[in-house]
Amino acid sequence: MKRFFGLTAGVLGALAGLTALTAMPAAAADYPTRPVHIIVGYPAGGSTDIVARIIGNWLSIKLGQQFIVENRSGAGNNIGTEAVVKAAPDGYTMLLVNPANTINASLYKKLNFNFLKDIDPVAGVIEVPNVMEVNPSVPAKTVAEFIAYAKANPDKVNVASSGNGTSIHLSGELFKMMTGLKLTHVPYKGSAPMLTDLLGGQVQVTFDNLPSSIAHIRAGKLRALGVSTAKRSPELPDVPTIAETVPGYEASAFFGFGVPHGTPKEIVDVLNKQINLALQDADMQAKLKDLGGLPTPGSPADFGKFLAAETAKWEKVVHAANLSIE
Repeated sequence: MKRFFGLTAGVLGALAGLTALTAMPAAAADYPTRPVHIIVGYPAGGSTDIVARIIGNWLSIKLGQQFIVENRSGAGNNIGTEAVVKAAPDGYTMLLVNPANTINASLYKKLNFNFLKDIDPVAGVIEVPNVMEVNPSVPAKTVAEFIAYAKANPDKVNVASSGNGTSIHLSGELFKMMTGLKLTHVPYKGSAPMLTDLLGGQVQVTFDNLPSSIAHIRAGKLRALGVSTAKRSPELPDVPTIAETVPGYEASAFFGFGVPHGTPKEIVDVLNKQINLALQDADMQAKLKDLGGLPTPGSPADFGKFLAAETAKWEKVVHAANLSIE
């Protein structure tokens, strides 16, 4: 048998195999050795950006390197997502995942990536309810009463959204699909003008993100009929879920993290562990609660299953509503 410096080829082969087995955990143990970039597909200041900065600050402290938030807005979140898809799968570029990622997969006719295949899930962070709310001039005080009112007034009830393809828009489309109601969609360029017209009575109902509407609800300027999550919101404990009237309805906004496909599992596990620890921290929970969010801890696989289910759900809604963006 051929020998190399006194060692057999078989022994050398075994040593090589052992090196390969231990290389990745060692790399993960050293991770990160330089700043990590978190890409957010929206401008600074919104809920998506705030979540990225809250978790990024935690990761910076716990892992000893800067986690820098970069806002790359445009094309309904697609510009930021594509930037992460094209980044090296080395753990130094992360994506703040949000509902647009699961909606855009079917809403846009042409994308330069496949979200579920090109982004590996890391961890969920929070689920934020949307709230079905009406102008007080609408006589309905419950979801059931609203359904009866809308059926008695077909094509006379306007449902507002913050824009075509947003989670607020699709939440309304899902409600229409599951109830068979005929509601006229009125899209706005953002939540602010949408709420202005809802408060003024120009439109009758919307499915807004809870953080931007809760003050109006508490002040009695808007009437909350139901929250979109499977469980009631601690911020509005007396408001039932929509699913209590429309079984199976669920259309929450959510936030989590992903990385380019092929990022080493050991690095994904490091990030997942720290994010889950953040969700157990009392101070972090308080910060996230201010956004109206419920923590969603779990494994990368758990988040992956959730994203796949959300993508499939919104694909049905997009097709049923005949929606598309070039």
